[in-house]
Amino acid sequence: MVEFALPKNSRITGGKTWPKPAGASETREFKVYRWNPDDGKNPSTDTYFIDTHDCGPMVLDGLIWIKNNIDPTLTFRRSCREGVCGSCAMNIDGQNTLACTKSMHDVKDGAVKVNPLPHQPVVKDLVPDLTNFYAQYASIEPWLKTSTPTPQKEWRQSHEDREKLDGLYECILCACCSTSCPSYWWNSERFLGPAALLQATRWVKDSRDEATGERLDNLEDPFRLYNSSCPGLSRA
Repeated sequence: MVEFALPKNSRITGGKTWPKPAGASETREFKVYRWNPDDGKNPSTDTYFIDTHDCGPMVLDGLIWIKNNIDPTLTFRRSCREGVCGSCAMNIDGQNTLACTKSMHDVKDGAVKVNPLPHQPVVKDLVPDLTNFYAQYASIEPWLKTSTPTPQKEWRQSHEDREKLDGLYECILCACCSTSCPSYWWNSERFLGPAALLQATRWVKDSRDEATGERLDNLEDPFRLYNSSCPGLSRA
């Protein structure tokens, strides 16, 4: 039988347990993935306790509270705090989601477990390296391509054609779907992944775009269009 083992320096070890905040009447436990590329140590899981009466309800609120009140070295991405930018995508309680829209109260039992998006290189702590993800997005050329003269005002589109883009244009490129996809885990250097393919579909379906054939030719590769199990992409 074939046996697989993680490299020694990738095995997660027990981390530091920080003391509970003084004077807090109600706390919530957070277990957070930590890794610093500069110290040569294995990744670890640190344990924190936040004062829920001094903190907002979302997981991102908890992480910001930890950084501001306990451990300023904790590293993560965040920006809009409104579920729009996708910066704070991470794995929370075993599910890829946005920390700014995930309530810590949705984690019913035990600690709130926070890890970086899975199967991506880690820059530090909860920050994944999404260089390949964005390169794949750029490869589908996500902009309007036309050959006819530019109109004096706007490129017109019927209401019916506009509705065809619903469910496609809303993607915020958080990478939650792609990093949840086993096909992307195994072939991310060639398979575009759900997010990039969703964006490719968005431009193929756009009635204003005049490069449909070119776009389809660019996707004509068995590995780029891997047999994804994503229902949305299968329908597209």
